[in-house]
Amino acid sequence: MMKTNDIVAHNSAAWDKQVDGGNEWTVPVTPEVIAKARQGDWSIVLIGYKPTPRNWFPADLRGLDVLGLASGGGQQGPVLAAAGANVTVFDASARQLERDRFVAAREGLTLSTAQGDMRDLSAFADASFDLVFHPVSNVFCPEIRPVWRECHRVLRRGGALLAGFMNPDLFIFDLDAMDNRGELIVRHSLPYSDLTHLPEEERLRLFGPDAPLEFGHTLADQIGGQLDAGFVLAGFDEAPHHAQITSKYMPGYYATRALKP
Repeated sequence: MMKTNDIVAHNSAAWDKQVDGGNEWTVPVTPEVIAKARQGDWSIVLIGYKPTPRNWFPADLRGLDVLGLASGGGQQGPVLAAAGANVTVFDASARQLERDRFVAAREGLTLSTAQGDMRDLSAFADASFDLVFHPVSNVFCPEIRPVWRECHRVLRRGGALLAGFMNPDLFIFDLDAMDNRGELIVRHSLPYSDLTHLPEEERLRLFGPDAPLEFGHTLADQIGGQLDAGFVLAGFDEAPHHAQITSKYMPGYYATRALKP
C-alpha cells in the first residue's frame, strides 16, 4: 500500500502533468476577467461550473486576508486579488502555483504562493486569514479531518471557510461501465479509494500511471468533520457533476459555508 507521503508526492506530480496537458482547471483567467474583477464585477466557482453565491463572501474584499487552499491554477486566487483581497494560494502542485504567479505578473497583482500538503498549514500562524476558499480538491487527499482542523486554526474569529467537495455517492459506481457503456452499476462501498477499491492493473488501464489518485470521503467526514473542528455551518449548495451521466439523477458536488465563531 502506498504511504500517505507518497500519495501527496504522486498527486503533486500528477497535477503538474495535468497543467502540461491543458486540464481546464489549470488554464489561467484572461485579462478581461481580471479587468472586470478590478471594477467589482467578478465570480469564481467552488463546485462545477456554478458561481459561488456572492453573499457567501464579505461585501468588500479589500484588505481581507484570503487563503486559496488547494486552489492553484491561475483562476480563483488572481480574481480575488484583483477584487482587492490579500491572497495566498496554497497547493501541492508547483506547476499549478506557477499559473497563479503568471497571472499575477501579467496583471500587476500582489499575490503570494506556497506549496505543501493541504492537511499541514504549519507555514501559517494561528488566526492568519479572514477567509479560506477551498474548491473541489480534497478528493485528492487521503484524509480530510486534518484539513478542517487546520482551516479552523488559521482562520480568525468570525472568518469563513468556503469548501467544495464531491458527492461521495458518485464513487459507488463502476467507472468503466459508466464512462464506456453509459451504465450505472453499483460496485464500491464508501469511503472510496483508488488504491483499495481497484486492482492496480485496472486502475492503470482506466486512468494511466500519471493520473491523480482520488478518494471518496463520507459526508460524516466532509460535513461532520467541519462541525467537529469547531465550525458552524451557515450555507449549503449543490451542483451537478460537469462531466458525468450521474448529473441526470443527483448532485455531483456539495458546497458549504462554515464560520469560525
